[in-house]
Amino acid sequence: MSATTASPPPAPASSERRAWMAVLARTPRADLEAAMERALHGLPAPAYDWLRPPEIGLAMVRGRVGGSGDPFNLGEATVTRATLRLRAPDDAPATVGIACHLGRDRRRAELAALADALLQMPEHRAALHRQLVEPLAAQQAARRAGQQRDAAATRVEFFTMVRGE
Repeated sequence: MSATTASPPPAPASSERRAWMAVLARTPRADLEAAMERALHGLPAPAYDWLRPPEIGLAMVRGRVGGSGDPFNLGEATVTRATLRLRAPDDAPATVGIACHLGRDRRRAELAALADALLQMPEHRAALHRQLVEPLAAQQAARRAGQQRDAAATRVEFFTMVRGE
C-alpha cells in the first residue's frame, strides 16, 4: 500500500515574505483592491476557506524612553487580522495566507491574506510580485518621500553666536 503525497511548494525566504507583508499591511484598502484587480486581470479570486475570519482586536504598543532606553507601554492600538487557506486539488498542499494591519477594515485584511497566500505559490509569485507588490511599494516610497520633503521644507536650524569675553 503506497500513498502518494505531494510535497509542499518551496517556501519563499522569510525576509522576502516579511517585505511583501509589510507592503500589504501599509496599503490602504482602495489601493489594495485596485492592485489586486489589476494583478488578477479581472479574474475572480480563487476559492478559499477561513481559518480565522477577519477579527478586530487590540494590541499593546510599546515605546522606548529616548528611542533606545527602557521599554514602556505607550497605549493600545486597534488591529485586524485574518488567516485563510486556498482550496487546492486533493493531491496538492494548501497554501495559507495571513494578514494583520492597524485599523478596523475587515475587507483589507481579507485582501492582504489572499495576496499573501497567492504570493507563496511558486507559479504566481514572480508575476504577482511584479504586478502587485512592486507598484504598491513604489507608491508607498513616493508618498513617504513627499512627506519627508514637506517636513524638510519646515525645518528650522538654530545657531548661536558666541558673546565676546
